[in-house]
Amino acid sequence: MNFSIQSLYTWYRNSLRNPKYRWWIILGTLVYLVSPIDIAPDFIPIVGQIDDVFLLTLLVGEVSGLVIEGWKARKGDVGTETPNTSDSSTSTASTIDVDAVSVK
Repeated sequence: MNFSIQSLYTWYRNSLRNPKYRWWIILGTLVYLVSPIDIAPDFIPIVGQIDDVFLLTLLVGEVSGLVIEGWKARKGDVGTETPNTSDSSTSTASTIDVDAVSVK
């Protein structure tokens, strides 16, 4: 089994992005933060708070990203990338006709 911080971060992020498990992950994270049983016990000065601060930062960053994405989706700002012009099946709704005049 290949364990790394990156794989743990990827799992956490993907689990938060899955609507089925999102609230369970948030609840589990909050329980971990208030629980005295964790990787580095909180009664150890500085070291005990490092894992809590890291996890809280990760939770706040990911949840705020989800909130911003949801807000943008509700406003209709998501998916406004320019379509691929080589595809003949793209819609013409994003095409702008311009009358160009040469200036010399």
